[in-house]
Amino acid sequence: MNYRVPLTELRFVLHVNGRLPEILNLPAYQEVDTDTVHAILDEAAHFAEQEWASTNRTGDLNGAKLSDGNVHTHEDLQRAYQSFCETGWAGLRAPTEFGGQGLPSLVSAACEEMWCAANLSLSLLPMLTIAAVDTLSKHGSEAQQQTYLPKMCTGEWAGTMNLSEPNAGTDLAQVATKAVPQDDGSYRITGQKIFITWGEHDLAENIIHLVLARLPDAATGVNGISLFIVPKYLVNDNGSLGERNSVQVIGLEHKMGIHASPTCTLQFDDALGYMVGRAGKGLAYMFTMMKQARLNVGIEAHAVAERAYQNALAYAKERVQGRDVSSDNPQAVPIIHHADVRRMLLTQKAILAAQRALYLRTAALSDLASHCEDNVARKQYERELDWLVPLIKAWLSDNGVVLSNLAMQVFGGAGFVEETGVAQFVRDVRITPIYEGTNGIQAEDFAGRKTTAKDGALPLSLLQEGADLAMQLHETDAYSAANILSAIDVAQRSIAKLVEWSGQPEKIGAAASVYLQQMGLTLGAIELMRGVLALRSGSLKDELDLSDDFGAAQTQIFQAYSAYVLPQVHGLYEQIVGSETILDVALDSF
Repeated sequence: MNYRVPLTELRFVLHVNGRLPEILNLPAYQEVDTDTVHAILDEAAHFAEQEWASTNRTGDLNGAKLSDGNVHTHEDLQRAYQSFCETGWAGLRAPTEFGGQGLPSLVSAACEEMWCAANLSLSLLPMLTIAAVDTLSKHGSEAQQQTYLPKMCTGEWAGTMNLSEPNAGTDLAQVATKAVPQDDGSYRITGQKIFITWGEHDLAENIIHLVLARLPDAATGVNGISLFIVPKYLVNDNGSLGERNSVQVIGLEHKMGIHASPTCTLQFDDALGYMVGRAGKGLAYMFTMMKQARLNVGIEAHAVAERAYQNALAYAKERVQGRDVSSDNPQAVPIIHHADVRRMLLTQKAILAAQRALYLRTAALSDLASHCEDNVARKQYERELDWLVPLIKAWLSDNGVVLSNLAMQVFGGAGFVEETGVAQFVRDVRITPIYEGTNGIQAEDFAGRKTTAKDGALPLSLLQEGADLAMQLHETDAYSAANILSAIDVAQRSIAKLVEWSGQPEKIGAAASVYLQQMGLTLGAIELMRGVLALRSGSLKDELDLSDDFGAAQTQIFQAYSAYVLPQVHGLYEQIVGSETILDVALDSF
């Protein structure tokens, strides 16, 4: 099950949708140039293909094991992760003052697609660690940063996110883990956390747990939650590792997929912890980590679906079965000649292209929101980023399940057999609509206040931008432009309906998931159109060494998306209008 990084597509989308030249002009990144970014992508692709991709199947067949209170991983994963850290990939976008490379989130996101496609289970470890680095960089004290970040930025120490408990999943107001203050300013943490990804393992020297807990006199609800650093091993004043802290793994989940990633139940028994920031602000601080993690979950799902597509395409080219009905030749042909197989492959290819454009646009907003010097513009970038993150998480992960299943369908019966490997992609990607906040919760967040604020001004402005681009496209592709303008029209009407329902969260909740899908499809079309217009201008052809075949393929994929994928928005609009009937069904009728 080989994997090849779609480098040309990534470079193109980085420039067009990811606004790479604009990002590299930000003061934080002026020492980085385009040639450096391209060289990084080349090396990342080589590493993903040659060192990580082969461990994906090994990890699936030889999942993490719990023995005597310790979690053990397969030696192939140990070697791969060690190489990952030694070659500097762990600190790609980590702060330079703590040993990271300080590269844009945009560039890191493109590399994360490679890591996740090569080995989703293993990629979760550095993903969580760098998200923990983000949180401590923004909210930790100087002493905490100096103690933990240098080793976390190199990957020598790992990071985790500890939110969920047996009685507190989505509803974090129910968090019951206790933090008792000590005379020296530390805290004793007691409680149980569940579903902790890479919560215990043998790949890093130390694990830095970021834990939500309550002080004895804390208020009820989310306002009473604080955030604590709880290391697996305590750290001495000289930076060396001290004694083991009183946090233990008491169970591993037996999961459908991501077998190589240990999903742990952790027990904290008077474990020594250190408060991050101010008391009662823990959930706000944790949202720094959660926002980045949710963007990454979308990338994870996209990446797995990309690898599944690549394998389906290779199989369709080599599997000979049935004759070509468009020809008089009686000889059997590879199944890619059959129209329905092409339908499945092109659906995957087109949606993957739209997703890549949309997630890299969002990653660029992360850089702009952090480093743009214009305060007004920076605030606008922050609002757009906050609006798009739940869309990226939910739309890409819902699609990841659908597209990976389509890849399996291309294989036919061989896909249902584990030995071909495509079943692993279906099993692995299924977690992405669930963790880091279920997609239903993401949709309610997206469709509620984030859309209806100021009568829908933010999404309406993005749709207007798309309408302006469609008018430019109309000169050369009136059919696709008309399809996009029609999709924008129904999206505008959907926003008006949600604004009408403001203050009625049950109505918005009933329509939310459908609205999110509608907006994903529409914004995906707009971003693909942006790429086609850039190709038409010809400005990037020489700079990126793009072939005529590449340009033709991108245009054809866009046209297929516009004609075959995008029209779903009209049925989705009718579902939004009819969603009130969901609430009319009596509970007893279920």
